Amino acid sequence: NVTSLKDTFVQLQAMQGASLVGRDVIVPGNRLDIDAGVGQGGFELESAADRVRVEILSGAGKVVDTIELGAQSSGLHGFDWPVGTHTDGQSFRVVATSGSVSKSVTALMRDHVDAISTSGTGFRLELAHTGSTAYGAVRAFN
Repeated sequence: NVTSLKDTFVQLQAMQGASLVGRDVIVPGNRLDIDAGVGQGGFELESAADRVRVEILSGAGKVVDTIELGAQSSGLHGFDWPVGTHTDGQSFRVVATSGSVSKSVTALMRDHVDAISTSGTGFRLELAHTGSTAYGAVRAFN
């Protein structure tokens, strides 16, 4: 009976997950989502920071621009970056500090759900840029 319940649960998960195909999700990652001359990204702070700086990186990993966001509270945050003349900006990193102490920060990016999978270790999303990602890694749905 337990095996039967597990199989039923997996099937229900797959049916619910199918509604995510074609939608965007926010997951850990540092790829900029560039559209109409604006790059977007996000981050999650475990605790408040006095200073948050986003560094825009080229494909080679060189800093091409910097965005100073000032003090930020804990939680999820987003940012917009006007591409302008820095057309080689492809990714970003976030540096957060309080005084001289570095704060834990997770970079977040938008990705597109191409498919779902229930094989292997559980329910997974097949994302356009990130690849196979655990459903539990999703921070937000668009």
